[in-house]
Amino acid sequence: MLTSLKPRKLVIKASKISYKSSEIHPLARFVTEEAVCLKFKIKFEDIYVVECWQYVVYVHGKGLSKFVSYADFPPVIGVAPPTTSETTKWRRRWLKQHNFIYRKQAPVWWARFFAIQFNQAPWDTVLYDWGKLINSIKFAFNEEILQQLRNCYRDNKELLVVSG
Repeated sequence: MLTSLKPRKLVIKASKISYKSSEIHPLARFVTEEAVCLKFKIKFEDIYVVECWQYVVYVHGKGLSKFVSYADFPPVIGVAPPTTSETTKWRRRWLKQHNFIYRKQAPVWWARFFAIQFNQAPWDTVLYDWGKLINSIKFAFNEEILQQLRNCYRDNKELLVVSG
């Protein structure tokens, strides 16, 4: 399973994301500290700053200094959904990546990211929005990972019904 079920708690943290360009890249709306933590396998506390420049994201953290593409970040809810053009950018990015068994699909950490979002959804409406997002980008995952995400969604939905 992608993530274990744990009690939900709301944690508010100060943003470490800063915008360094007068023109904000359209994919900047998907840049999150949670994604940075998963992509680079670091803790939130170890991120110093995530700078969104016009064409690239700079991540600076404990033992980490990297420029990454906006196309490395998974979509999130609460902002405009991904466009066809943006999904094309993701697919091109995945094709360029090395050591991927499924070169036309998202990195595995994206599935972990979404499983965590399912687990942290405070209400069923938020969980539903995450599920809807996954359904819109299901091309990004192989059938096995997609099934794991569906199971995680279902388990969290049942937990929200019981605890709600």
